[in-house]
Amino acid sequence: MTKEAFIDILDEKRYSYRIEGNKIVVTSRMGVNLDALTSIPSGVKFENGGWVDLDSLTSLPPGVKFRNMGYVRLESLTSLPPGVEFENGGDVNLRALTSLPPGVEFNNRGYVYLRSLIRGGFQDWEGNIEGIDPKRLLNMMINKGLFER
Repeated sequence: MTKEAFIDILDEKRYSYRIEGNKIVVTSRMGVNLDALTSIPSGVKFENGGWVDLDSLTSLPPGVKFRNMGYVRLESLTSLPPGVEFENGGDVNLRALTSLPPGVEFNNRGYVYLRSLIRGGFQDWEGNIEGIDPKRLLNMMINKGLFER
């Protein structure tokens, strides 16, 4: 998807945004429902005040950042590019994900659900170590390449 087409959709749905160089920063005060999109342009940052729903996305380009206040739903993705950042205020739902490359980081405030890789949320995985934050362990495992296929 081109940046222009993405901006047209944001305008149509009345989601506020700003342009920072070659990046589009979504700044809507509420949740952002873009669940019908199958792609978005690279360099999009979500800094909106609520959730982000991108359930139909089949691919995610590099450089996408999630710094929104709520959850993130990416339930149709089977892989993520390196460098995707999750710093959102809620859960991250990745139901269909089958691999995680080094360079993906989960620093969100909620749980991480990787249903195709781990039954339930990562916080419930039997391999977690008491006293170590489950997301810290997950990020280390990703960086070691344990989820690459």
